[in-house]
Amino acid sequence: MTLLLLGGVLLETGKKRGPKTDNPKPYRMAVKYDEECKQILDAYCEQENGNKMEAARRGIKKLKDDLKK
Repeated sequence: MTLLLLGGVLLETGKKRGPKTDNPKPYRMAVKYDEECKQILDAYCEQENGNKMEAARRGIKKLKDDLKK
């Protein structure tokens, strides 16, 4: 553990921030989509009481059955 002085405040470095998880998500993706996709995504998130990232993960997992083996 290293201490770093920043603006008069000591910060620990080398420690991970945020909650511990059994399923970390280290990969990022940005997506551009049209108005129709936005409406579908918004309606789905409202219906399922979820967020856009979880909806995207669910959609990606549905593609698994379409993969050629």
